Amino acid sequence: MRIFVAGAAGVIGRSLLPKLLQAGHEVIGLTHKEENKTILESIGAQAVIADVYERESIFAAIQAAQPEVVIHQLTSLSQRNFTDNSRIRIEGTRNIVDASLTSGVKQIIAQSISWAYEAGEGPATENTPLDTNASESRMRTIEGIRSLEKAVAEIPNHVILRYGMLYGQGTWYDAAGLMTEEIRQGRLTATEAVTSFLHVEDAANAAALALNWPSGPVNIVDNEPARGIDWVPVFSEILGAPRPPLQMGREGWERGASNTKARMDYGWSPSYPSWRSGFAQSLKG
Repeated sequence: MRIFVAGAAGVIGRSLLPKLLQAGHEVIGLTHKEENKTILESIGAQAVIADVYERESIFAAIQAAQPEVVIHQLTSLSQRNFTDNSRIRIEGTRNIVDASLTSGVKQIIAQSISWAYEAGEGPATENTPLDTNASESRMRTIEGIRSLEKAVAEIPNHVILRYGMLYGQGTWYDAAGLMTEEIRQGRLTATEAVTSFLHVEDAANAAALALNWPSGPVNIVDNEPARGIDWVPVFSEILGAPRPPLQMGREGWERGASNTKARMDYGWSPSYPSWRSGFAQSLKG
C-alpha cells in the first residue's frame, strides 16, 4: 500500500518506517524540517516537507501522495512543550483528517495516550471514559486527546493507538533523556501513581500491525502497570543515581491501563513485556 506517515522523523516514525518498507509498502514521510529529508530518504522513504499548521500545504502534500493509509505520529514533546503538543492534536489533526477525506483516504492510524482516562481503581480499559472532570492544568491534555480522537473517527477505518509512557532511544527515559536527568539530580519523588510504560519499538510494531486491525481505540502498553514507588527506585539503581524520596498517595487518574484487548483480541504482544527488563536493556544496551 501507499502509506503517508506524518511525524516520520520522530521517535516512533524512525522505527516505524523500516518496518513498513520491509513489509513491501511504499512510504511517504512528512516532516517540517529540511534537515530531516536526507534521514527519511536514507531509510528508503519519499520525503515531503510541510508544516502541519499550514492547511494548504498539508492538503497539497496528501493530494500529491495519494495514499491509501495515513499514519499520524505527530507530537511536540522533545522540549516538553505541552501547549504545542495540544495544538498539534487539535489543529494539526484537523488539517490531516480534512486533507485525507478530500483525497479519499479511507484508513488512518493515529497516536493517542493511555493516561487520559477518568479517575478510578485498577488499570483502565478502552471502555473507561476519558477524564472530563480533570483539573484545569490537565484539561488541556484531555481536550487535545478528545479533539484528536473525534476527528480521526471521521475516517471510515480508524485505529487509535493509546500508547503508554514511551521509553527507549530518543525519549525522556533515554540514557540522556529529561527524566533520566531529573532522577540523577534527585528531583523526582516516587509516589503511588501508576504508570503503564511502552518501549518505542513496541509502539512502532503496533502501528505497523494496526493496518489490519478494526476501528476504535486500543491501549498499547506493556504487561505491568507500575507504581512510582516500584519503578523509580529500579530506574535510579540502573543509573547509579541516589535512591529517590518516597511519598504515599496518587491522583485518581494515575491508574495505568490494561492491554488485554490488544493481546487477547488483536494478538499483539510486546517485545518488552515489562519495564523491569526493558529499562535495563534500553539504558545499558
